[in-house]
Amino acid sequence: MIYTVPWVPSAQNRLADIYYQASDKQAVTDAANRIDRVLRINAHAQGIAVRGRRVFSVPPLMVVFDVSPDDRMVRVLGVRRTS
Repeated sequence: MIYTVPWVPSAQNRLADIYYQASDKQAVTDAANRIDRVLRINAHAQGIAVRGRRVFSVPPLMVVFDVSPDDRMVRVLGVRRTS
């Protein structure tokens, strides 16, 4: 199943902050793009379940997201740098 993967505004803003502060901007860009690609397909099977949400990591980023199979939507709710 293919999902649409929007990032909520606060997650987009945090990703921008991480990017602008990073010395390895390409690694941050690559990780964000990979997260989008992976979550588009079988998002419910990605990462681990934590408190009703899912957590998925592609270094140097980790995202928290939720999945709505009925809507085929994955909302990225938060992002942080892992390293």
